[in-house]
Amino acid sequence: MIIEVKAPQFSESVSEGTLVAWKKRIGEAVSRDEVLVDIETDKVVLEVPAPDAGVLVEIVKGDGETVKANERIARIDTTAVAASGAPAPAAVAPPLAVSATSAVSLAAVSPAARKILEEKGIPAAAVSGTGRGGRVTKEDAVKATPAAATPPAAAAATALSLSLGNRSEQRVPMSRLRARVAERLIQSKNENAILTTFNEVNMASVIALRKQHGEKFEKTHGVRLGFMGFFVKAVCAALERFPILNAAIDGNDIVYHGYIDIGIAVGSPRGLVVPILRNASECALADIERQIAEFGVKARDGKLTIEELSGGTFSISNGGIFGSMLSTPIINPPQSAILGIHATKERAVVENGQIVIRPMNYLALSYDHRLIDGREAVLSLVRIKETLEDPARLLLKI
Repeated sequence: MIIEVKAPQFSESVSEGTLVAWKKRIGEAVSRDEVLVDIETDKVVLEVPAPDAGVLVEIVKGDGETVKANERIARIDTTAVAASGAPAPAAVAPPLAVSATSAVSLAAVSPAARKILEEKGIPAAAVSGTGRGGRVTKEDAVKATPAAATPPAAAAATALSLSLGNRSEQRVPMSRLRARVAERLIQSKNENAILTTFNEVNMASVIALRKQHGEKFEKTHGVRLGFMGFFVKAVCAALERFPILNAAIDGNDIVYHGYIDIGIAVGSPRGLVVPILRNASECALADIERQIAEFGVKARDGKLTIEELSGGTFSISNGGIFGSMLSTPIINPPQSAILGIHATKERAVVENGQIVIRPMNYLALSYDHRLIDGREAVLSLVRIKETLEDPARLLLKI
């Protein structure tokens, strides 16, 4: 019996996706629910499982091609027997329906190899895999160089390599996620009157609290006590006092949100993603730390769902994990403000007329000046600073 494999149903905000890499070749056996191919949208990467066991007999859409929701992408014969080491015969499997513009070969690429190739700017199609079944391994990716990488003819339409003596260039299309990020950043720049205000915070109290209770916290809750939980709770305290920072502009209206959903900017192999911490003001510190840890793992593995990336009323960007000392974060529309936090470093500061060494962190709050006045922006940042320098405020609600 021949059954169809279709693209999944996307969310309302996503109209189409791009097939990333087929994990099976024509003629190979597949198991029920085995992942056949990844589909990249402008938000997440979706896995397409086999609807039933059988043999993959046709690929309608090849790697790099665009697909719409519920569109047929392949066919499986549930009664056929897989060929040994070769594609199924023509009588069983129609010719491979992959266009000449396919970007990469059908061979799979290990996650570690894919990350290395993305960092080098080398398409997977340009690398010959030495693993089982032509799989591109980590070692293959490490050895690969842009100059040596020559995409096959099938990838010519989507990847272009030029060699000019000892100088080389390679042109590859943006991923859907990168293109979407670029679009939203330009939208934010063009539509918002962005202004950034700065302050500095002494992190000594938070550091001392983590040192005193960190071990017991982890044993009790099963999650490490980090810094982000304190930043999230401090932001919630500021937004509750100055709700205009948690609002948004919609046409000629101001939308005040009766909840606080914090977007946590997370770096991933695909680029920047911002999963949403729902009802953050109602979450315990342990719940916040646990969700942030889960977001990091899911972002790394490409497992974040569209629901986890949708919405948000305020965002936090932590450039400090990469060593950033100061930045001016860009607002994530339709939100109206974003907090940038940075690396905590020991610096000389003046206290009571004396120069002392303290662990300092620079805070940067970017806000839409059309909606938020300087007074609210500055005072909210001061509120965040005060809460972090005296975490007992969170318990006492002062």
